[in-house]
Amino acid sequence: MLTVRHVLNEKGCSVHHIHPDATVRDALAKMAEYNIGALVVLDGGSLAGIITERDYARKIVLKGRTSPATPVREIMSTRVICARLDQTVEECMAVMTAKAVRHLPVLEHKKVVGIVSIGDMVKSIIDDQKFIIEQLEHYFQGGR
Repeated sequence: MLTVRHVLNEKGCSVHHIHPDATVRDALAKMAEYNIGALVVLDGGSLAGIITERDYARKIVLKGRTSPATPVREIMSTRVICARLDQTVEECMAVMTAKAVRHLPVLEHKKVVGIVSIGDMVKSIIDDQKFIIEQLEHYFQGGR
């Protein structure tokens, strides 16, 4: 079974983050720069929350607030659901589906060591299935 460790080895472990006192506009600019949908919020190196495009849409746009005047801490999600390196991709997908989240920070010894998205999980499963299909085709074509 594929694990979060495998996914991070494939995609990389870079974690884009922001401080809770930064503005929401700064967070959006950073997300746009890296073409990502979420940022981990770190305060003194510790996980304080996560801010997503969904947070922006629901807590800024729909409420008529402005992103340059609002600090990240006012709209970030503080009850962050996290993953472990040894968790399977299937377990993470089940958690993401049940909790309606698209991003899971990955923790090791209470330190953020990566972040995985639902897209990362789907890609991992598709790649694994392609590999299995190729192996089966090779086997049935006599490449035993």
